[in-house]
This record gives sequence, structure tokens and C-alpha cells, in this order.
Amino acid sequence: MSQQVLGLVENQSDWYLGNLWKNHRPWPALGRGFNTGVILLLLDRLRKLRWEQMWRLTAERELMSMLSTSLADQDIFNAVIKQNPFLVYQLPCFWNVQLSDHTRSEKCYKDVSDLKVIHWNSPKKLRVKNKHVEFFRNLYLTFLEYDGNLLRRELFGCPSETDHNSENLQKTLSELDEDDPCYEFRRERLTVHRTHLYFLHYEHEPAADHTDVTLVAQLSMDRLQMLEAICKHWDGPISLALYLSDAEAQQFLRYTQGSEVLMGRGNVGYHIVYKEGQFYPVNLLRNVAMKQVNTPYMFLSDIDFLPMYGLYEYLRKSVLQLDMANTKKALVVPAFETLRYRLSYPKSKAELLSQLDMGTLFTFRYHVWTKGHAPTNFAKWRTATTPYRVQWEADFEPYVMVRRDSPEYDRRFVGFGWNKVAHVMELDAQEYEFVVLPNAYMIHMPHAPSFDITKFRSNKQYPASASRP
Repeated sequence: MSQQVLGLVENQSDWYLGNLWKNHRPWPALGRGFNTGVILLLLDRLRKLRWEQMWRLTAERELMSMLSTSLADQDIFNAVIKQNPFLVYQLPCFWNVQLSDHTRSEKCYKDVSDLKVIHWNSPKKLRVKNKHVEFFRNLYLTFLEYDGNLLRRELFGCPSETDHNSENLQKTLSELDEDDPCYEFRRERLTVHRTHLYFLHYEHEPAADHTDVTLVAQLSMDRLQMLEAICKHWDGPISLALYLSDAEAQQFLRYTQGSEVLMGRGNVGYHIVYKEGQFYPVNLLRNVAMKQVNTPYMFLSDIDFLPMYGLYEYLRKSVLQLDMANTKKALVVPAFETLRYRLSYPKSKAELLSQLDMGTLFTFRYHVWTKGHAPTNFAKWRTATTPYRVQWEADFEPYVMVRRDSPEYDRRFVGFGWNKVAHVMELDAQEYEFVVLPNAYMIHMPHAPSFDITKFRSNKQYPASASRP
């Protein structure tokens, strides 16, 4: 008893018995082996047994003949137990009911009320031949869309030790003045959002020439339809922060799985920030996406813009031409917009200028916020053939490519207003040069206004608060 250090349930499949198909050769195991979906570990005893050395030696020995594992850590645990049966304490199987098509899982329990842990390790397990499969499926789907923020609160008045961090948070909240016009904004900056980095598989090896660039953007569920179009316009890596509820995260998963375009792209990193609070944490989202960039450069965009075809390659060439590695530059990609939902996207600068002259395209926000992009100097851009430097001016908010080590956004800005302006001001304060690229452009696509911009326009207090977080 004193040597038992692992609590495990017997494996309910025939995997470790072997001969499931021709040349099926599983790792060594005791009988049916043990399933490592649920493991109880006595850590102190494991350390005394020098567990780390034990499993490594076993794994290295078996790998000489097996070459690889089929079931990862489970194979190694079973190989160790085969050599040292005294290590394991066999748990009752209702602590790890492994859903499968065989009836062995049903023999684990008389009624579902007896169950402790139900084990799904594949979407296929939702279609098993089990008398309680409908109950299991409903339970699984309920938890998939469960509001995870509820799990962070003490839902029932059970006695518990005082959480030091929670106590500090409550103290900080109590010090805020509820009559302050910025109260809700100040409260918002104290929110800690649950974040799931790399919600889907991501794989990208940056180019060896150190010119690689990642497109960075953030979005919520109502902008999901832009993803496929952006992927068609931008071949390079993308880092996206998505602001979703738990239920929306599952909708997003189904959306991507149904899209050939998105499933065909392994170089898009999706990072989910779960919804909490009343404001859209726009700059927090941008920072989350920026921190996951693994290329030397990043193009800071917005999800409702389509970059020109070939912009990825053009930016990489500009890295070398403008010596980005050794200078502090922000390369400006001029921004345009269309009011047409169906636009024949210009394939060249000449075609864009033609559409501009015909009134199909406009310089971005020309009619509501000309100051935001006026320093780009669109008149000069029309005939420019070489990059040109522009000076920062108040309210300038261009879309830029910068080095990965550039300043983050100020996360105190939430909702709508001044978030990019403050970031560009920070770049200027740190003496970045703003250089406009003569053959680059991006186009803002029309969409319904967001909830936050509607609130910004309708609430007199919001703009004043947003401008002084």
C-alpha cells in the first residue's frame, strides 16, 4: 500500500490486448492497461521514488523498438506499470467511464447518478451505442456552451478561505468614486478576462530572411464573415483576437470547420478573449493578438479592411528597402473605403485611382473624420513612386507595419474612440518615423455600425469619458 502512487481506472477498450488489425503492436501494458484520462498522483511519494528518472528510462528503452507512441503519455505510464505493478491503485471504473461502442462502459454503473467522471476524448464519442447516450450528449453540449465566467464566482455560500487577490480587487473597487463620469471605464480596466490562446491549431515557421510579417487584428462575432476574404487577400501569417462568449466560441468552431478557406490555413492564430463587462476591450484584444506574433514584423490592421492583393510580399520587400531592422519606422499603408457591398477590388494602384476618380472609392473617413488620415497626404500618394516621410499630427491614426518590439496599445481604452490615436501618438513620442508606402493600399468594407460606436454617438458622456481614461 505504501508504494502505491498512481490511481487509475482500467482501460475499457481492447487497445493494449493487441491484434486489432494486421501489424497492430501496442506498447507493453498489464492486461487491458490503464486509461490516463483521469489520474490520481501522490506527488511526495513519486518524488521519493525518483519518478522522473523512472519514466524517462522506461520510455527511452521502449522507444528503441517502438520508435514512437500511439497514445502519448498513456503508453509511457502503462510501460512503467508493466515493469512496476506495485505502483498502481486501481480506481473503480465509475471514476473514468470511457464512452465507446462496446458495452463495457455500461457495466461500470447501474445508474447515471453513480457516475463520477464521464470521459470524452473525441467528437465521435457523442455517437456511441450506449443506453444513456442522449443524456451524455446533452450534458456535453450544456458544458460546451456554459458561461465560464460563472465558474470564477462563489455561486453558493460555502465557507472558504479568503482569496487574497479577490480581497485586493474588492478594496481597489471600493476606492473608486461611483460619481466619477469615468467610473465604468476605471472599473473596466480592473477586469481580468479569461483568455484561450491558439484556440485552433497554428503552425508557421518565420521566413529565414527575417522579413516575415504577421497581420494583427481583433473582432467579435458580428465580423466573422470577414475572415475568409482576408485570408484570400493575405497569404502570410495572421494573429487574431476574438471577443466571444463561451457559446459563441462553439459557433465560431463550427463556422471554421465548415469553411474550406479557413480549414486550409494553418498560419492563422485564433486567440479567444471571453466576454465580461459592458465595454468592448479593443486595445486589450489588440495586445493579445500582438503578443502572439512570432515574426519580426507585424501589420496592425482592423478586421473590416481588406489589404490589397500582394501586400504581404510588398511589405516584406519594404523591410529590406527601408532598413526596418536598424531603424524605428512605422510604414503607413494608405486606407480607403467603399460604400458598396459588392466591389470589384482594384488589382493595382492605377485601377484604385480610377475608382477613386469615379466615386466608387473614397479616402478613409473623408466625410466624418478627415483628421484621422489627412497626414498620409493622399494627393502626394497619387503620383508617388518612392516612399515618403510624413509628420505626425494630432488625431493621426494610420494603419502601420512596425517591428514586433514596438509599443503595445493602452488597454485603458475600451469601447469606441481614441484607441488607435493614442497608440500612434505613443509611436511618435518614441521617435518613430512615419513612412508612407507608394504602392500599398487597403480598403474598408461597409458593415452595420458596432454596438460601441452606436453607444458613443448616442451618449454625451461616453465621448468625454473615452477621451480621458
